[in-house]
Amino acid sequence: LRHYKELGGVAALEKRDLEKAAKLYDAIDGSRIFVGTVTDVADRSIMNVCFVMRPEYKELEKSFVDFAATKGIVGIKGHRSVGGFRASLYNALPMESVDVLINAMDEFQAKH
Repeated sequence: LRHYKELGGVAALEKRDLEKAAKLYDAIDGSRIFVGTVTDVADRSIMNVCFVMRPEYKELEKSFVDFAATKGIVGIKGHRSVGGFRASLYNALPMESVDVLINAMDEFQAKH
């Protein structure tokens, strides 16, 4: 808690978390192969960003999980009953990690 207080407290953490989520949602919303599972912006989580492949790219889900792993991204696979992907943006996750995921998504999309 002292560490979080040094970072500016709850308000600063919330601001940073909102920025991380907005950046990732912008990348998903602008993608031609990925789509968010929650379309109403007001209902989107800033902690767990869930997304899937558009139906015409669904068969590439496993390929993306494998590709992401080559970039050091682990635990991206969504729940077994839902599929897709889940990016957890907990407080300790830096913006740089969000950038790594977005870059991987962009690179994967460019190849497909």
